[in-house]
Amino acid sequence: MLIETELTPNPATVKFLPGQAVMGAAGTRDFASPEEAEASPLADALFGLGDVTGVFFGADFISVTIAPGAEWSDVKPEILSILLDHFSANMPLFAAGTAAGFSVPAEEEALTDDPEDAEIVEQIKDLIETRVRPAVANDGGDIIYRGFDKGTVYLRMQGACAGCPSSSATLKNGIEQLLKHYVPEVTEVRAV
Repeated sequence: MLIETELTPNPATVKFLPGQAVMGAAGTRDFASPEEAEASPLADALFGLGDVTGVFFGADFISVTIAPGAEWSDVKPEILSILLDHFSANMPLFAAGTAAGFSVPAEEEALTDDPEDAEIVEQIKDLIETRVRPAVANDGGDIIYRGFDKGTVYLRMQGACAGCPSSSATLKNGIEQLLKHYVPEVTEVRAV
């Protein structure tokens, strides 16, 4: 089995491509702490390395973020070993358990969109789904729609995008311009 790696715009994050589905059509999953990672044997093992500060599962990739001061040359072989073991053995991505033993991190509360803005919100969501998310996934991350209020679109950045030095430029110069072009009611885009 060969696992390809790709650099991302975030120097602390590398995208690992195992050549098979990770989350597939099930969406994405972001682990920002060792406690959150307990839901996944793979994420838990990666956090167990000590230098890992974030793990993100995409459709067909895993993005791993390391701590400031850590060196990819030291951590990357260990990450590759964990990923190879996991995918070669066809291990489950998430821990089995009862509903009592499994918890999903609570989503921060989304804004309640005004029903009068339903058509605008649908246009925004469609553009994010068809134009923004595929491009961001290529960089090892994801963007989630959180709300629209008085011309401002609120988005949550995950994976390689979270904490990326160029994410604010991408948000303002890329996503904001795209949304303003197609949806004139959009005046600003903000990360939450």
